[in-house]
Amino acid sequence: MQRRRSKWMTAGMLPALAMTVVMSGCSGGGSQQQGQEPGSKKKENITVSVYDRGLVPESEGTIEKNRWTEWINENGPANVKFVAIPRNDATAKLTTLFASGSAPDLIFEYSNTLRDQLYSQKQLLSVDDLIEKHSTTYKKLLEEYPLLKSVATMPDGKMYSFGKINGLQTNHALYLRADWLKQVNKEVPKTTEELYEVLKAFTEQDPDGNGIQDTYGTSLAYITSHIINAMFQNVRWVVEDGQLVRDWERAKAATEFRKRLYDEGLVDKDFLTDKGGQKAQQDWVNGKIGMWGGQTNGPAWFQIYESLKKNNPSAEVIVIPLPESPFGQFSPTIQNPVQLTAMINAQAKNPEAVMEYIDFISSESAGKTLKYGLEGTHSTQGSNGCQTFVDKDKAKELSYTDDFRMLYSPVLEGKCGKYEETLNQDIPVEKEFYDLVKMADEAYLTPERPIADITHGEHMPTPPEDIQMIVSSVNKQIDDLWNKAIVSGPSYTADQAMTEAKTLWDKAGGKQVEEWYAKWYSENKDTALLRDKLYEFK
Repeated sequence: MQRRRSKWMTAGMLPALAMTVVMSGCSGGGSQQQGQEPGSKKKENITVSVYDRGLVPESEGTIEKNRWTEWINENGPANVKFVAIPRNDATAKLTTLFASGSAPDLIFEYSNTLRDQLYSQKQLLSVDDLIEKHSTTYKKLLEEYPLLKSVATMPDGKMYSFGKINGLQTNHALYLRADWLKQVNKEVPKTTEELYEVLKAFTEQDPDGNGIQDTYGTSLAYITSHIINAMFQNVRWVVEDGQLVRDWERAKAATEFRKRLYDEGLVDKDFLTDKGGQKAQQDWVNGKIGMWGGQTNGPAWFQIYESLKKNNPSAEVIVIPLPESPFGQFSPTIQNPVQLTAMINAQAKNPEAVMEYIDFISSESAGKTLKYGLEGTHSTQGSNGCQTFVDKDKAKELSYTDDFRMLYSPVLEGKCGKYEETLNQDIPVEKEFYDLVKMADEAYLTPERPIADITHGEHMPTPPEDIQMIVSSVNKQIDDLWNKAIVSGPSYTADQAMTEAKTLWDKAGGKQVEEWYAKWYSENKDTALLRDKLYEFK
């Protein structure tokens, strides 16, 4: 049986980790003007993947060629050709590139499933010797944070990935219009039943006061849908009586909740076509829905809030704990505290040059430049000792750089490594968003309301290929049945969907999958990086 990829650090390492985080502190003004001094050594050519999320403003160029790719090539140790990978279709695109022999030398990717697949196919380069002989910056990071080496070590005892240390930070958040709550005379919902009542009032009681019934309670698309799943712990694999089992009852309950909202007209009924959540986002910023699932970390999410306030100056927004369901109270997904993000193609022609680039791009100097821009031009030291942007126009020039710093560890900056510390709290809209992030921290970064999954998704085990084939052959069909139940009115219920889903699962070989996961959990629950251990980073 294939063993768990990630191993937890020994108890003795935890104090060292905490001490390193504390000692790193906030790094003053952060001189970020230059990368490394140019030397006489000729720069080698390498190729590097980068996610394309469609966030690059037209004035900035493209994700492959813009002011920051030029900065990287001017200041870094290699001539880098960037290869755009569509974020929403990254696995398929990268799989195709590897199959055709044209994958980049350095691949940035969050998916542990793809990483394990490439490892099993021997498509990745083992990097232990490369780091030992040719690295300085990244080698030091591994020494300071040995957990990073532990989670990157594969069953053969070697490392095949690079990563970063994020610490404990929020990711998804449930935003609610507090001014609408007042308008419809409701309190912050504490249970899913109370949430239903709030969403019903948001739809039927004219919360925006325009005299027209033109609002919805929420959306069922994208992140909001993920958050509803988290409320009901609808995450497929749950621990019951000390064993990891495939859940059905939570999935049914989450479907019944969605179906109720859909049947009563409390949501936009076109949610199935809004796969990326763009329509829901527009409804949110235009003041047409009262509850929305978004993210907390990064300028793009602040800009969404800024647009909402521009369109609806009197809007009052809060972040709330997820309402309690019959299965407990949980939090939405958080950022992975220790995250693997990069791999070297086994066919890379010059791995040493790739390693030099990794040292450069994971350095504090490069990381800060790609986060804050140039000192004095884009950002300056704020009153809190952290970098803050000079103005919003300059901040927009950094709005798409997250994916260029997937190897930069925010903990190197201490508290300054958190995005919200870059906000200028003297500007009201930025102070408001800062407060929303802090609300999210208080609501979600506690083991009292843990994430719904047994661990962060990137630390879930990857089953062997035969088990994966069973799962991939049936999961979409099962999801389609749940969606059919939502949109079919009384003609097709959640109970019917569950019955058909279980039959499909059993026929496809689902019992084998259940046995594999149960055995993995039994053998690895004491050493794997599971949910409770994530909160030790706080």
